[in-house]
Amino acid sequence: MTIASLLEPITGQPGPARLTHAADWMQGRTLYGGASALIAYTMATRAFSGLPPLRAGQIAFVAPVGEEIVLTAEIVRQGRNVTQVRSEILSEGRVALSAFWLFGEGREANALAPAAPPEDWPGPPEDNAEVTHGFAPAFVAKNFALRHGQTKGADRGATVRRWARLTEDHSLDPVSKLVLMGDVMPPGAMRAMQRVGPISSVNWSFNVLDPESQSRDGWYLAENASQHADAGYSSERLRMWDADGKQVLDGIQCVAVFG
Repeated sequence: MTIASLLEPITGQPGPARLTHAADWMQGRTLYGGASALIAYTMATRAFSGLPPLRAGQIAFVAPVGEEIVLTAEIVRQGRNVTQVRSEILSEGRVALSAFWLFGEGREANALAPAAPPEDWPGPPEDNAEVTHGFAPAFVAKNFALRHGQTKGADRGATVRRWARLTEDHSLDPVSKLVLMGDVMPPGAMRAMQRVGPISSVNWSFNVLDPESQSRDGWYLAENASQHADAGYSSERLRMWDADGKQVLDGIQCVAVFG
């Protein structure tokens, strides 16, 4: 199944849509978070043409997203440089995902503070071994190639970092690819869990640092790091770098940790 087939039912018109090719992107009983976020983003961009580049997104994963959905989108405010759009996915008459998108024209820079390169740079993807998909969800094995992104044997703490790229020769624009890939790593809290149990993303807020990113051979270094985990929740920082070590996405997420 192609990514284009998943997005084909999204016309930009509000109303019902049937995701007939969602099976390869399912994570348990719901669509993988990056795929459902991409559907909401695609709805926003197809509903309102000519939007500036995406600068930020705020996603609330409210309930499972399946094949039968209803899509909505509205412009909340449109200024001279910035347009803010809300798009939602409804399932069984209730909101399943709510997204708030900030699109903004670029301006002459007044503040310059480039993101720092990642600590413990693992080297380029081609210098790292492939990762087997033994314990990964089925959608990861079907859609992503993974390589190690942390030094073997080193203390990784509550951090999961991997090189990742889409296996499909797709036609996604740079921002759509970042939205789809930005949530691909499991939470860093997984490495701090005392017992095996399920985990679930509650929300995801991110800033796009490079909306024109074209990383070499499609590889991105994706990292989820737990900043604090307790009482059944983990506050995670999500980051992505291109193959040359330039950060392209910066985000935060609340994850529910069960068991």
